Amino acid sequence: MATTRKKKKPAAGKPKPTHTAAVRKAGGKKAKGEAAPAKASRQVVAKKSGASAREKLIAVRPSGGKDDSFFELVHELARQIPKGRVTSFGAIGAALGTRSSARMVGWAMNVCHLSPKPVPAHRVVNSVGLLTGRHHFKAPEKMQQLLEKEGVAVENNKVVNFRQLFWDPSKEL
Repeated sequence: MATTRKKKKPAAGKPKPTHTAAVRKAGGKKAKGEAAPAKASRQVVAKKSGASAREKLIAVRPSGGKDDSFFELVHELARQIPKGRVTSFGAIGAALGTRSSARMVGWAMNVCHLSPKPVPAHRVVNSVGLLTGRHHFKAPEKMQQLLEKEGVAVENNKVVNFRQLFWDPSKEL
């Protein structure tokens, strides 16, 4: 005998955010009966004072659109890390406005070999300085070799003097 399930009633409380609410929050305005503005309301002018690291990295194309793929932003931020310095996955995520996205930053770094421009993935370590991404290099010791070539001392797969060499993109950009 088949049983029937009761449909759940929507929870009372906060109303579900709509596209209109998201557009208004982003600074765009929507008139009654008018379609929501697409990319025009979301464009960021990078040269304004006090711009965040994410805003500084977003490039506006000549067509007026912007390139804001999270992976591409991660790669662009990783290219800003100075030689001889290291940063963490979480610091990159925080600089891009998504503080709890360290794992997504890791996924982005894992595919950086597909990027048209070289990405110095060896300069991105975990929050305590461990070379957690070393297994994604063709040879696991390659990450350590690249860091040592830049003057970063590594012992037991951990950056020595991590706090002194740490580059915080939220403060530096």
